[in-house]
Amino acid sequence: MSLLTILLRLSIVIASQAGFSTAERVPYGRHKPSNSSEAEYSLEDDYTPSEFFSKFSFFTENDPTHGFVKYVNQSTAQVSGLISISGGSAYIGVDHKTNSSTGRASVRIASTKLYNHGLIIADIAHMPGGICGTWPAFWTLGPDWPNGGEIDILEGVNSQNKNAMTLHTSPGCSITNDGGFTGNMTTTNCNTNVGGNVGCGIASLDTRTYGKGFNANGGGVYATEWTSKAISIWFFSRGSIPRDVSSGAPAPSTWGQPVAKFQGGCDIDKFFKNQQIIFDTTFCGDWAGNTWNSSTCASLAPTCQAYVQNNPSVFKDAYWSVNSLKVYQSPASSEEVSSNSTTSSKGLSAGVLASTAGSGSVNGSSSRAIATASSDASLATFSSHRITVSTASTQARSSTLLHAGAAQTSPAIPASYSASDDESETDGVPPSSARRRHAGHLLSHRKRHGGLHGSG
Repeated sequence: MSLLTILLRLSIVIASQAGFSTAERVPYGRHKPSNSSEAEYSLEDDYTPSEFFSKFSFFTENDPTHGFVKYVNQSTAQVSGLISISGGSAYIGVDHKTNSSTGRASVRIASTKLYNHGLIIADIAHMPGGICGTWPAFWTLGPDWPNGGEIDILEGVNSQNKNAMTLHTSPGCSITNDGGFTGNMTTTNCNTNVGGNVGCGIASLDTRTYGKGFNANGGGVYATEWTSKAISIWFFSRGSIPRDVSSGAPAPSTWGQPVAKFQGGCDIDKFFKNQQIIFDTTFCGDWAGNTWNSSTCASLAPTCQAYVQNNPSVFKDAYWSVNSLKVYQSPASSEEVSSNSTTSSKGLSAGVLASTAGSGSVNGSSSRAIATASSDASLATFSSHRITVSTASTQARSSTLLHAGAAQTSPAIPASYSASDDESETDGVPPSSARRRHAGHLLSHRKRHGGLHGSG
């Protein structure tokens, strides 16, 4: 054996012991691509269908946005068939059988855990949107609204046909268009004091993202990544869901441009913290009701309330169907929060994966996943423009997830709206003049409730 051969074999052995082969060597200054799907996010919580409703609290107070709705508790919702588990999914519906002069029965739920940073993914096959009189939303909420921030992931009213994504914050947060998203930026100032609480909004240009177009296509996946640098929202139509999402190893770096990317003049860690996950469906109120006459729904009835009260059957399809909710954590994001955040979350980084399926109406009810939400008289109250949520022991925050209680009490500030150019004319989303009308509602709510929960 020649000396050259011996030296060659020795170099191979040394390279192998160092953790790489000669075939893996790369030129100096370059980096071997890593498998991002193995490192970006890991599972934090799994909201399986059998436990889904036990991890949410039910809001039963008057609608803070003056909707023609009556929110019911968990046991009433179960007995009435407004919630159930069927076909591996959680059904969240509304009353579609009776007339009511006091409001249509519906469900509004908020997660009993709070999250910081991470990934929120919703695989939804059916939503309540696109029906005149409805105002559904899938969103997250922080404490002491608007100081803890709010992320509206999926929201709209009446016959709207494209999703409106919005952030709401205290003064000092604004966004810019860096060309890194596919949606249409409608407003840039996230401050709730500006424009009657319009917030900063980005509207989708795709009719598959909301309402009837969304449902007809079997829905799809919404993915929201929340980091210190930006809050980004992707939408994947049914049949185009990334494999890494389906396999439970989401890798946002491989997904391409999001529909919306909120970044720019905003310290994300300062304005967004301790978010709850919320599903709700209300009717009319400060958005759907106030824009009724300017929407395509106006020909159906003189007012939104008259239509909702007297036409129960049209709301049979006003339901959510949720397969699962999973919370993912990013190690890198955890370190980011630990070193940079001024909050007391101590490095907690989490995301949410909410998947929904089932294209038909689920009429049956199940005792699975139905558990009475706990309450605590000592809970501190958190407030939003759409929901007031009480959470336990806000002083005892740690690197583990915080828990929120079931008691949710007083009204808060009205919800916002955002619109693309065409929606203001055809989809029931208000033009700028209608937005200004909401400034009065905002001021009114602050006079009555601002001193109670720090929302003014």
